[in-house]
Amino acid sequence: MRRFLVPVLASLLLLPACGTADTSATPAASGGVTPIKLQLQWFYQAQFAGYIAAVDQGFYKEQGLDVQLLEGGVDIVPQTVLAQGKADYAVAWVPKALASREQGAAITDVAQIFARSGTYQVAWKDSGITGPADFKGKKVGNWGFGNEFELFAGMTKAGLDPGKDVTLVQQQFDMQALLKKEIDAAQAMSYNEYAQLLEAKNPATGKLYTADDFTVIDWKTNGSAMLQDAVWANTAKLSDPAYQQQTVKFLAGTVKGWAYCRDNPESCRDMVVAKGSKLGKSHQLWQMNEVNKLIWPSAGGIGLINDADWKQTVDLSMTTKNQTGDTVLTKQPEGNAYSNDYIRQALDRAKAAGVDVTGAGFQAKTVTLNQGGA
Repeated sequence: MRRFLVPVLASLLLLPACGTADTSATPAASGGVTPIKLQLQWFYQAQFAGYIAAVDQGFYKEQGLDVQLLEGGVDIVPQTVLAQGKADYAVAWVPKALASREQGAAITDVAQIFARSGTYQVAWKDSGITGPADFKGKKVGNWGFGNEFELFAGMTKAGLDPGKDVTLVQQQFDMQALLKKEIDAAQAMSYNEYAQLLEAKNPATGKLYTADDFTVIDWKTNGSAMLQDAVWANTAKLSDPAYQQQTVKFLAGTVKGWAYCRDNPESCRDMVVAKGSKLGKSHQLWQMNEVNKLIWPSAGGIGLINDADWKQTVDLSMTTKNQTGDTVLTKQPEGNAYSNDYIRQALDRAKAAGVDVTGAGFQAKTVTLNQGGA
């Protein structure tokens, strides 16, 4: 069985991944601060607020690191940037990154920041769609680029063939196709596109749509969820003690950044907006709140990789078929695909500094969205 095709620029992955072109694990001569590059998965938004806060609040500097955030985009594949040596770390979804590993990218998941999936498939309440089995004969939107794996896993579990039983529609990174009823079900992240629906005005009432207007299929409750945002490191460089210690320090700063955003969502919202995000303030606060739900509470500590969740992601990646019958992975990941060694040390480091790394008392907020997310 072949694998899903993901845009990993496979030919470029053949480049050596054992070092970076312009960064080093050795502290810079001026001030003894180590320059670090982190490749984000997408444009600046609250999905990455913990990293932004760790930079802005000086949490990385406390660890002796000068971290530069590299903004993502449609044509940027974080795990490829990392494997090419153009970044020291990258944020990427696990199944996408594992597909890249199978194609030659020497990368290791060193911190599973999002413990839960945030992917939805959303339909109009009056469509009669209540689960993936109801997609049969429908127009089903998805973004592609490896974002569709959970959707295809859900359809596979429901006994549907994505290549025959549904009409797949390439969806833009918004909800306009659903709002215009050009598709029957749309892909959405709980922290982003779903909010776009609730920020839109219902022309029949002149008021904003509400959750009662839609049916949400949440892959977490369907058994088709896969692990998402993780911090990936360069596998070959992890054999270097200096890079190992740098990784622990980087993760310690990251843990503190996310803990800060858990406790100060409005402050982190403002930092994200200040970074130039095109999404509005109410939308970013919604996103910050929903992202916090994917992280907290974390019984063992933020970033620890749960073996059962990892296994589910891998199993789904090996059994889920796309429209051409390909699977995400053709075999079990080989080598050092993930490690809890560095995040455990980072959690110990953060706890010693007084950081609450479990968020046992976390309570999500109720966020009011404004039209257009303003």
